Formats: sequence, structure tokens, C-alpha cells
Amino acid sequence: MKRYNITVNGKAYDVAVEEIGEGEAPVAAAAPAPTAPAAAASAPAAPVAEGTKVTAPMPGTILDIKVNVGDTISSGQAVAILEAMKMENDINAPCDGKVLSVNVTKGAAVETGTLVCVIG
Repeated sequence: MKRYNITVNGKAYDVAVEEIGEGEAPVAAAAPAPTAPAAAASAPAAPVAEGTKVTAPMPGTILDIKVNVGDTISSGQAVAILEAMKMENDINAPCDGKVLSVNVTKGAAVETGTLVCVIG
């Protein structure tokens, strides 16, 4: 089973999807889920590096990105500024390390759980 976070009409759902093999029929057919625009549409198509993933804690807009790929950062350091409900919120690094990827752009609208950066 694979687990995904899906947002529909602003509400986040945690879903599990079972992959079936070729020639197998699903046990129960479910109605197709409504499709939402991909959150990655506003983010650069960068491959996700292995390491500690830093995600958006709530929906909002990225006002500023405080780090670049290759920067060495420490735990608690702000990696981005997120505006949510007219308030600016720091998104802080959960660990020390080197920034392996930055997966959002300034001005991007993000949902809860959107990958902001990866620290290795």
C-alpha cells in the first residue's frame, strides 16, 4: 500500500492506495475521486533528494526562501517564510545539515505537507 495526502476543497485527507497486479480485479470499485491541481505545478520540477524532508506546516504562500542548495544550516534556522492568514511564519530546519534541494519558489501557493526543501 502507498499512502498519499490529498487536498480536496481545502481539506486534507490521508489515503492509502493498494496497487493491484495485472489481471487482478479490485475487491470493491470506488467512485473516481475528484482531481485537484497538483501542488507541484507551482514548484520547480526538481528531483527529491534523500535526506530530512522539510514540509509546509499549513497552507499559505511562500514569501521568501532563506537558503540555497549547498548551504550548511543548523537546527532551528529558518529555511523559508510562509504567509498564512495574514501572518508570517518561519519554516525552520529540524536538523543540522546541508541543503540538498529547494522544492518551492518565492510566491508559490503551498498546501499542508508540501515539500519545501531537503536537508542531508
